[in-house]
Amino acid sequence: MTRRDTDIDQETGIETTGHEWDGIRELNNPLPRWWLWCFYLTIIWGVGYTIAYPAWPLISRATGGLLGYSTRAEVVEQIDAFETQNASLTTALTEVDLAVLDENPELQRFAISGGASVFRSHCSQCHGSGAAGGIGYPNLLDDDWLWGGTRDQIAYTVRHGIRNEVDPDAHWSQMPAYGEIFETGEIDDVVQHVLALSGQDHDAAMAERGSVLFADQCSACHNEDGRGNRDFGAPNLTDAIWLYGGDLRSLTYTVTNSRFGVMPPWSTRLTEAEVKAVAAYVHQLGGGE
Repeated sequence: MTRRDTDIDQETGIETTGHEWDGIRELNNPLPRWWLWCFYLTIIWGVGYTIAYPAWPLISRATGGLLGYSTRAEVVEQIDAFETQNASLTTALTEVDLAVLDENPELQRFAISGGASVFRSHCSQCHGSGAAGGIGYPNLLDDDWLWGGTRDQIAYTVRHGIRNEVDPDAHWSQMPAYGEIFETGEIDDVVQHVLALSGQDHDAAMAERGSVLFADQCSACHNEDGRGNRDFGAPNLTDAIWLYGGDLRSLTYTVTNSRFGVMPPWSTRLTEAEVKAVAAYVHQLGGGE
């Protein structure tokens, strides 16, 4: 790039800026006045906006603005308006016996709709957006329930949680880690027996030996037939539904080390109406009893 004295372009008759790039000279075409005034007005408007509304971030907050406008306050106002509108239904849901919820179709629709929002906000992180669960997180779409699948039982579980140390009314069960009780061969035998109970391929001789150990150590919770006991939160071992996996490797790990899943109590974070709503929502997904 070279610098030349300002001159007039011969072809256009327009003054140049005096700059030249590879033989190309820059014309000094001024911006239209209307465009400049629009630009100046936007600057003035921007300065005024930052003074009137929240704008500049500070260490712990933003400037409040002279008008005191708040989008949060606007949302709170809208929420309050809807809560006032639905107050009668919310009160009815708080007081209703969930066992007869389906006798009031309007209240049931309100509960399921609200429960879906509660589930997406608080439950989907563990149970999945579709409630199908995952390893260690129960599938809420099937009919296999450790602690019962009626609306009332689901609400109790939501309200108090499982194996947490916060709520004294939480469901509680604890399987021993049989790696500290059985010999390695005995663990293998019990696992083969469990495989037999669930109709999977197994070693018959090992399963026969394992049945004796199972009756002595495991049947108190899982029952002699392996169908489990909801009073203890002991799962049914005869079906194809497994919380932590039902293959040889997973079962061996479970028997050796035990499992100890924890669910927090939600009664401190959800209202009673929200607890009942999410119980109604989960119940109608297909696995409720």
